[in-house]
Amino acid sequence: MSDAIKVGFVPLSAAARGILVVFCDDSLQVGPATAKALGGAVELVKRAATAAAFKGKSGAALDILAPEGVKATRLLVIGAGKAAGLKANDFLKFGGVAASKLPAGTTTMTIMAELPDGAMTSEQAVAIASGLRLRAYKFDRYKTKKDGEEGGSRADISLAVGDAGAAKKAFTAAGHVVDGVIIARDLVNEPPNVLFPEEFARRASQLRKLGVKVEVLDVKAMQKLGMGALLGVGQGSARPSRTVIMRWDGGKKGEAPVSFVGKGVCFDTGGISIKPAGSMEDMKGDMGGAACVVGLMHALAARKAKANVVGAIGLVENMPDGNAQRPGDIVTSMSGQTIEIINTDAEGRLVLADVLWYVAKKVKPKFMVDLATLTGAIVVALGTEHAGMFSNNDELAERLLAAGMESGDKVWRMPLGPEYDKLIDSQFADMKNTGGRHGGSITAAQFLQRFVDGTPWAHLDIAGTAMGAPKTDINQSWGSGYGVRLLDRLVADHYERK
Repeated sequence: MSDAIKVGFVPLSAAARGILVVFCDDSLQVGPATAKALGGAVELVKRAATAAAFKGKSGAALDILAPEGVKATRLLVIGAGKAAGLKANDFLKFGGVAASKLPAGTTTMTIMAELPDGAMTSEQAVAIASGLRLRAYKFDRYKTKKDGEEGGSRADISLAVGDAGAAKKAFTAAGHVVDGVIIARDLVNEPPNVLFPEEFARRASQLRKLGVKVEVLDVKAMQKLGMGALLGVGQGSARPSRTVIMRWDGGKKGEAPVSFVGKGVCFDTGGISIKPAGSMEDMKGDMGGAACVVGLMHALAARKAKANVVGAIGLVENMPDGNAQRPGDIVTSMSGQTIEIINTDAEGRLVLADVLWYVAKKVKPKFMVDLATLTGAIVVALGTEHAGMFSNNDELAERLLAAGMESGDKVWRMPLGPEYDKLIDSQFADMKNTGGRHGGSITAAQFLQRFVDGTPWAHLDIAGTAMGAPKTDINQSWGSGYGVRLLDRLVADHYERK
């Protein structure tokens, strides 16, 4: 687990302990403090680089065992590429590369947070520290044998920086965001027999310890509210559904909050429209949107964000028992709009429909952003590099796009338009819950738009990014925790009191 890594900050002049990590640019130049620490080993690095065809490209690593003249067990040189124009994501990657080189067992490492032009900023050093923790994360709580696995069991890492005090202070807030990502990853990775709606609600309720107000709506409460779309999805399960409303009041009293809504289908068989058996086990991750919202609320509350924020998640299990809803059923949503069920595997939008309406009417936020592992169609369109973004508000969409580029949780805007509405018109009800194969992610978004009541809104389809995405420099987990850093950045940049 990533909590096996301890990260601290020391002055650049501090003596190195254990593995020494330094940075060079694409001409193999190092900073002045690094050159002093290496001494005569600078020439050794150049000879080793030539032998290994190491060019100092961004993220490349040169590993030298027991380097002569350096008081270190190993010397790891990480390429920074062209030092000009480096972004926060680059430093996250550098931290991930360093973590990937940790041996099994107990170890120490010193990282010289310096580039050829001098010491890194505190923010850059903090990004390295965050990358270390994110890369080191493992979900291994159900393994009985853990020795010898990549990443080791204990690591004590010191970042040598220009201003250790400032870096330590900055990492306090950044560390809470990393914790939020880890919480989201844990939730997505949990097996479905452990994490069902009631247990998910219980874990979300633990946010109360941070000052978050948490309200859990049970089936009876949702029936009273008329949440027939959400309840229809969960009626085939022995596990009762839940909706959880989380409120963090860190902003100006009485100011309208910003709101985030997550799809939480704890397991999705497809219901009566049952999925093929192949890879059905992956459907434990169909609550990635809800996991993100809980992780985000943790991050915001733990770092005491100066904003009013409401997180809302709909938690269900979609199962095919004798009480499950059928294709052809018509349900009435909390909005009063009726929905013909064409395919019971198009269930996430039904859950979100009621939760979006609840938030729009009861919370009256400045905006709503929902996250959902909603459609396979978005994976076909965008692969696993970007989440699909749909929005009725250009300003919100542009801010999300910018936050995605800064955080690395990238989004790509997709179209909405009345022409697509025709595909979900029903001859028996106000609408049907699927519009067929063509434009499947778009018609799903069009469906959701009918439940936002004119509130500025963005829908993020994270089916390709929240679970099972390819491994990266900062994530080796099946559950990625996608969206926590994206939305924390959105709030920090635009919606916190300065």
